[in-house]
Amino acid sequence: MHALCADAVWRKDRAAFVDCFVADGVWKVAGMNLRGREAIGDGFDQFLALNERVLMGFGSPILELGEGTASGRTYTTETVKTRDGQGMCSIGIYYERFADQDGEWRFVWRHFDFYYFGPPDLSAPLLALLDRARPPDMPDPDESTAGM
Repeated sequence: MHALCADAVWRKDRAAFVDCFVADGVWKVAGMNLRGREAIGDGFDQFLALNERVLMGFGSPILELGEGTASGRTYTTETVKTRDGQGMCSIGIYYERFADQDGEWRFVWRHFDFYYFGPPDLSAPLLALLDRARPPDMPDPDESTAGM
């Protein structure tokens, strides 16, 4: 899932990105709470309109597995070239829930919190976030994400 997501972001492929989610999936990012593939696609377009390219990198996820479901957290980095030519970097964590739908895994719920957003040399301050216990400890579904 993470490789498909990163590939869709790099290629700016809205259809491939939203296909990573179940039909009524939730993507919580940068203070926004997007529900359903259309809203997720609109958010995807909004973020990528600001950037020439975004290269995402995912660490190894820490997962709790269930029968046809999984939940966990994944550390994420993004290397960004903005439309105005600046280089930016983000570091954060995705808290995620997944479901197996007819043999294909998809995101059910993704909550992203930033730890860092700034120049690639990491000269901006780190953002304070709540430290959570190991999965399955997750943010409350109504909890907002850390914005940029």
